[in-house]
Amino acid sequence: MKVLGIMSGTSIDSVDYALCSVGERRIELLRHWNVRFPHVLGQRLHEAARGAARSYELAQLHHDLGRFYARHAVRPAPALKPDLVGLHGQTIFHNPERRAPATLQLGEPAYLAERLRVPVVSNFRVADIAAGGEGAPLATIFHRMVFARKGRHVCVHNLGGISNVTSIDWGKGAEADVLAFDTGPANVLLDLAMRYFTGGKRQMDRDGAWAARGTVCERLVRQWLAHPYFARKPPKSTGRELFGEPFWERILPQTRKAGLSQFDVLASLTAFTARSLALNYQLHLRSWPQTVILTGGGAANPSLVKAIRAAMGAIAPATELVTSEALGWPLQSIEPAAFALLAYLRVRSQPGNLPRTTGARRSVRLGQISES
Repeated sequence: MKVLGIMSGTSIDSVDYALCSVGERRIELLRHWNVRFPHVLGQRLHEAARGAARSYELAQLHHDLGRFYARHAVRPAPALKPDLVGLHGQTIFHNPERRAPATLQLGEPAYLAERLRVPVVSNFRVADIAAGGEGAPLATIFHRMVFARKGRHVCVHNLGGISNVTSIDWGKGAEADVLAFDTGPANVLLDLAMRYFTGGKRQMDRDGAWAARGTVCERLVRQWLAHPYFARKPPKSTGRELFGEPFWERILPQTRKAGLSQFDVLASLTAFTARSLALNYQLHLRSWPQTVILTGGGAANPSLVKAIRAAMGAIAPATELVTSEALGWPLQSIEPAAFALLAYLRVRSQPGNLPRTTGARRSVRLGQISES
């Protein structure tokens, strides 16, 4: 089947589309494209993620976003028209706490179903949550299908707004031992800092240029690494609620008191992000991976990649660090391709979650189907 996967992540900056050829044991990327959010739509999504949108504004945003997804889904040639769509939607709230978990992704799928006249699978996370899981991470099955290597321990590390890892340790057994979880922040804090220091004129630290000009405040980085989330055992997931605006607003006065320049703040947040990855590996993986595959927008940030290489090299210098792009998958194609695969599994009535990684009681079919 030709399946179109659509993903807009925690950074709330753009939408990635991945048109894939999907089969039982293989997935191949046919076309990938990226569309940035218009300024006003992006602002509205950020307000919704901060909890500043009222009910009628959320309803309007849900439909406006659905129309936006549909408008940009028709870019390929007619011969490449998909048979199916997997729409992740835009997460504006994710609370995985066991007592009262909840998640919400915006983007009405009916507009895609009407425009493309094919079934659309969306709202993937809630079935796993209803089964006692955290609704994340969900790209694990895709990572295992594409990147597992017999005889090697490979980690696929996505650097989106939030940072998540899939550890695929395939020793001598018939199947790989898989563990996946969110490690903490990736781009979200860097983006928040850039928007703050530039009055919204810059949305990201492009090429890590600001971080490269600054000096890391080791005292603050050590203090931030004491956050209890890092020590919490998997399964675990997180979002902007923990490492977004609330975290940024708490640490900003600390950076002022320490006399940090705007460049020092970016350098320190970059180091914090990188070291939190390595800390999670130390605490929660049974062994150190031989290969780490970086993907997501953060893998295009030289300062962040350099900091990750240093943090991991301090523990295991022999670790191979590569990007998904070097393996034939553009950095921002992995997440939408994963939801293309999950949509394929859903219409074939196959489960899409791995209970060990999400904490669910059982394997379940993920997503709800909309048809025109």
